[in-house]
Amino acid sequence: MSCRLLVFVLCCWPAIAVAGSKIIGTGGVTTIEGNAGGGIVPWAVINGYASSDEWAITAFGGRVAVNDFSLISGGVALNLDNSWEFSYARQRFALESIGGSLSQDIFSVKYHLAGELLYTAIPQISVGIQHKRNLDFALPAAVGARRANGTDFYLAASKVLFHQVAGRNLLLNGTVRATRANQTGLLGFGSSSDNQYEFVFEGSAAVLLNYNLAVGIEYKQKPDKLAFAAEQHWRDIFVAWFINKNVSVTGAYVDLGHIAGQGSQTGYYLALEATW
Repeated sequence: MSCRLLVFVLCCWPAIAVAGSKIIGTGGVTTIEGNAGGGIVPWAVINGYASSDEWAITAFGGRVAVNDFSLISGGVALNLDNSWEFSYARQRFALESIGGSLSQDIFSVKYHLAGELLYTAIPQISVGIQHKRNLDFALPAAVGARRANGTDFYLAASKVLFHQVAGRNLLLNGTVRATRANQTGLLGFGSSSDNQYEFVFEGSAAVLLNYNLAVGIEYKQKPDKLAFAAEQHWRDIFVAWFINKNVSVTGAYVDLGHIAGQGSQTGYYLALEATW
């Protein structure tokens, strides 16, 4: 998100105060794509702790390191009135074993449609759009990608169920995404033989061990459009520590399957988030 947009928002919302009325942990953490959620799956929650008539800003940085690749991501998100989330993320994917790198920018908007994570019988439901711009298209084009830019659309539902696991609260999230991204866009979008959108499922489950510590799992389906190498689904096991409402740390074991013909890619994810 540009500084110009941020200044516009601050000037045009004089009645909205900076605050953090939401309960700790209810904004989730930030995904590698810049949205509130887990590490790899966007949830229906809105980033930060702003509630009605408030706003909040969240910045994050994270690193995924697996056998032959690494991914560094960072960005910023703006929460308005606990209804809108605007975010920007930059990703750099390093090809450690063969050399070179791939990068993309991700511009996202999420809108809170209905329900609440904690206080309503129905889950919190949000819709989101992610526009992705691949910045290094020579390699994706060489392996068959059709486009350098693409847009994902998703619908997410998140709910906390009280006293479900040994007396602990359980968070469940389901996300349906329409996408034609190859490796989430790092290898471009579509192919010469398949440029259609596909619907994929992404899910998360987390147990809240106490008010500021959560452990969970995530699963992310991905389309398989490039003929040169099969694309496999992602999964992780994570721990999120909400130190306070300003700082959180997330660590995870990740399994990204085969990537670009390289064997099973497993490793770690570590991210730091700051909220104002």
